[in-house]
Amino acid sequence: MRLLTFLSALAIVPSVLSASVAGITGDNLAARDGDRGHYNVSGLGARKQAVLKAGGNTQDLAIAMLETDTMTTAYTYGDGKTGDSTNFGIFKQNWFMLRTSASEFKGQTEGQVSNGAILNSDLKKDIKARHDGQEHFGYDVWFAGHRNGASGVQNPYTADIQAYKDAVAWIKQQIESNEKYRTDDTRFWVQVHAI
Repeated sequence: MRLLTFLSALAIVPSVLSASVAGITGDNLAARDGDRGHYNVSGLGARKQAVLKAGGNTQDLAIAMLETDTMTTAYTYGDGKTGDSTNFGIFKQNWFMLRTSASEFKGQTEGQVSNGAILNSDLKKDIKARHDGQEHFGYDVWFAGHRNGASGVQNPYTADIQAYKDAVAWIKQQIESNEKYRTDDTRFWVQVHAI
């Protein structure tokens, strides 16, 4: 029995030591368990603290952490999307959700999409907009719309949306498992297929 356990453990080693996991190279890969794990990102602790000081909570940390490895807006403008699909801020909130639920943008049109860019530089507004959206739509429908826009709001219980919610929940659970994860450089990640 011990020999079988040992051989099973050896079979896992190559996947843990793979050269690249979703852009993470061997040197900074601290732990991997299938489609999730954690590693350190220099300066991430300061960013986590900035999010919390701006009114964020552990769910905000988890969503931002899932969206980018630095929890910043250092990605292609709009996340390379246009119209209602255009993403803004550290959560990559889409314009449809912002203009239908966030007090800053409520009632604006799809054509006013460039107004969402303020979330790329104003962390407090970004967090407030996310909180407004969840308060307006409720937990499940907010996640659905965040993931798939208007079609997600109309059909909030797809497997893709559930996988995204599960990923955020797992990251949030890790952050809350030890106080240090709210302020240190540890980034938790889950492999969620892009849409």
